[in-house]
Amino acid sequence: MLKRFTIAMEQNLLDDFDAFMEAHHYQNRSEAIRDLIRQRAVEKEWDANKPVMGVISLVYDHHRHQLQEKITELQHDHHHQIVSTTHVHMDHHNCLEVIIIRGLAAEVRSLADNLIALRGVRYGKLAMSSTGEHLH
Repeated sequence: MLKRFTIAMEQNLLDDFDAFMEAHHYQNRSEAIRDLIRQRAVEKEWDANKPVMGVISLVYDHHRHQLQEKITELQHDHHHQIVSTTHVHMDHHNCLEVIIIRGLAAEVRSLADNLIALRGVRYGKLAMSSTGEHLH
């Protein structure tokens, strides 16, 4: 059930919020505020080292000596956390690997950091998510 409440804020802050809404294609302020609160709830789960889910994205040079083997070895070392992996050949030299992972936040973050830090990884990012229980 939805509950209504009123928010008061300075005009310049409201202008910034309305610009944020427009840039992200929100239809109304309520949905934008709900998403910001959900985002903060997910961040709190990560800060508290709770069970979370995440997506690790890696772009790397598959010609880099033994890089693919190191990526695979790290994933095998954490097989109990890996939910799914997708590997895409972007061009002759570059691959995109997307890894869906679940576990305690610190463990997920540590694996992401270790993968992203490998020599030959050109881009890496961890997108934090939640197990979703409290977000509905």
